[in-house]
Amino acid sequence: MYKALNYWIYGGYTGVKTPYEFIDFAVSQQIDGVEMTVGGCIKPEIPESECRAIAAYAAEKNVGLRTIATDFYWRCSLTSEDAAERSAAMEFSRKYLQIANWLDVETVLFIPGAAKVPWDPSQKAVSYAKVWDFSKSAIEQLIPLAEDLDVNLALENVWNRFLFSPMEWKHYLEQFSSPKVGMYFDVANCCIYLPPQDYIEILGSRIKAIHIKNFTGSDCAGGLHGFGDDLLEGDVDFGVLREVLKKNGYHGPLTAEMVPFSRMPDMVLPDEALAAETCQKLKTIFN
Repeated sequence: MYKALNYWIYGGYTGVKTPYEFIDFAVSQQIDGVEMTVGGCIKPEIPESECRAIAAYAAEKNVGLRTIATDFYWRCSLTSEDAAERSAAMEFSRKYLQIANWLDVETVLFIPGAAKVPWDPSQKAVSYAKVWDFSKSAIEQLIPLAEDLDVNLALENVWNRFLFSPMEWKHYLEQFSSPKVGMYFDVANCCIYLPPQDYIEILGSRIKAIHIKNFTGSDCAGGLHGFGDDLLEGDVDFGVLREVLKKNGYHGPLTAEMVPFSRMPDMVLPDEALAAETCQKLKTIFN
């Protein structure tokens, strides 16, 4: 199984570590790949030549670049009621897909929108119906470009108060006939509702990529502090997860995305020691 690490734990949100350092770190940890972040180690205005150089360096080091991620959509949403904000999010999305193509990445992590951002009260709530309609329209507009660039638009299940259950996800994704539209499934984000295996069994081949982390529920559900700093501790049953992935023939990326909100208000990223520890635990889970 292809095992990778997301950049945020290693390099933080501001890009203090270069893509080349991240690739070298992956070599030192003997993992298969890395997930760069646009807005972090990859700037949105990056030229094609630099992307090609990064891709060539990764290939030279035998480090995969199968997925990229971004936190851009939490600040600029495709489903905002502000038309100018939606337009800016679309502009970014087109550049995001282009960067993926230049890096020879197969899948981008995509946040379709948010009815509410629960940890940011400054973000205005939007009705579920509007999020459905705005996000559907945005994806339909982006599909031709994704197909032309040969990049998957993989929608992540995040705490955006939109698309809660696996059946909602199935119904939503089936609106799009393009094979380039699918899901970026986070096995911990769903634990507040259902165990990850329930999603995999229902969504099957729609899952393009998977984020690996863990979550511990409390008080009938739990909050951000449930995302711990130990990949092996929490509600995810990795034994069951391995079996259901095998049964469903999943061969996509398995990328550890450890953001230890359990340490708030003292959380500090980057955390290279935690990144190294997470890589080793990822390898023990999916050996």
